[in-house]
Amino acid sequence: MPLHVLDDRLWFPPVASALEDGLLAVGGDLSEERLLLAYRKGIFPWFEGSVPLWWSPDPRFVLFPEALKISKSMKVLLNRDAFEFKVNTAFNEVIRNCQQVEREGQDGTWITNEVEDAYNNLHEKGYAHSAEAWLNGELVGGLYGIRMGNLFFGESMFSHVSNASKYAFIKYVQLLISENVKLIDCQVYTSHLESLGAVMIPREEFIESIEGLTEQ
Repeated sequence: MPLHVLDDRLWFPPVASALEDGLLAVGGDLSEERLLLAYRKGIFPWFEGSVPLWWSPDPRFVLFPEALKISKSMKVLLNRDAFEFKVNTAFNEVIRNCQQVEREGQDGTWITNEVEDAYNNLHEKGYAHSAEAWLNGELVGGLYGIRMGNLFFGESMFSHVSNASKYAFIKYVQLLISENVKLIDCQVYTSHLESLGAVMIPREEFIESIEGLTEQ
């Protein structure tokens, strides 16, 4: 099946036409309108070089918030408030730190300056959010993603101190539960998130969930 090439028109091909690895389309831009349309259709951007690549993998890696797993060691940290947890106080710093993280098996980062600018804009518009772990007044871990209705699309996380990003993630999931969020998109498999309760579900099931949750 040929790869779809996007142009200036605001559109995406059906996700069922994605390649086996989940790659759906190439090109287009990172405008607010295109990014929000992508999330509503179960699609996310991931760069290689300077050209946007658009993905919708099958199966999809997600976390049902109520299924969050907290290890005994993390419960100890949570009980003693090992970090100060904050939301949306340093979004720019969080995405910049995520950009600078060296990740195994990746040459460079997918978070280009264009990506950083696009998500900072989405943060200003109220769509992109950061969850942060602070220690002694310094930002030491966190994550960011897109909130639409009762669904959170996780994008990236970082940690400069052991367990800082996991702490921020757990605290944020607990907050999202209190706000009636029903699903967290983790995009692709990681053992780190699997240990916290994330599971694979069919893309079709994920898309059906999006249709109801993003409008709530």
